[in-house]
Amino acid sequence: MDMFRKKKTAVIAVVILMSFISCLMFLFSSKPQQAEQEKMFVELEQQEEQEVAQEIDEPVVIKVDVKGAVQSPGVFIAEPGDRVIDVIEAAGNFKKDADLDKVNLAQLVEDQMVIYVPNIGEEDIGLPENIDVIGGGATTVSGNGGTDGNKVNLNTATKEELETLSGIGPAKSTAIIEYREKTGKFEQIEDLKNISGIGDKTFEKLQDSITVK
Repeated sequence: MDMFRKKKTAVIAVVILMSFISCLMFLFSSKPQQAEQEKMFVELEQQEEQEVAQEIDEPVVIKVDVKGAVQSPGVFIAEPGDRVIDVIEAAGNFKKDADLDKVNLAQLVEDQMVIYVPNIGEEDIGLPENIDVIGGGATTVSGNGGTDGNKVNLNTATKEELETLSGIGPAKSTAIIEYREKTGKFEQIEDLKNISGIGDKTFEKLQDSITVK
């Protein structure tokens, strides 16, 4: 009887020992995996923070083309919140024969906008070709070369054309050109997010202004 009890006790002890060893092995095997997951999460957070920082550091460039009856027609850089009147003043103000009634001076300007100031008596049909009137004399141009309609083609646009996009400065335009030279053409506009510093927020602002076709 004593021998049976001793064997039973020994078996129980072995089972307990094996269970304890299994628990230890599980704990030690899960720690490296947990550490790897934590490292991955930290790297993702750092990448997102870097993208946000780069988006903030990259200044918003708004370029507006002023044409027609102004003193000094040309391309001007506007600030966010500027209105048509601000850009007209940068162009030296109106000429004497400018038709102010056809220009919405209070309209907010946007990147790639063309502001055409007509002369008194000039009809809409007299506007230059490839200009589509938005309203009040403020217009946008249907581009060519590296653009498709009002969209910039990521595969053919020059550095200057890329920089007409909101949020794309010299550093990012260079990175886009280097990417397509090394990797090949952009297959879809979402490929733009492969460029360092162009995250989801920047892409959302650009997706309606870019094409790859």
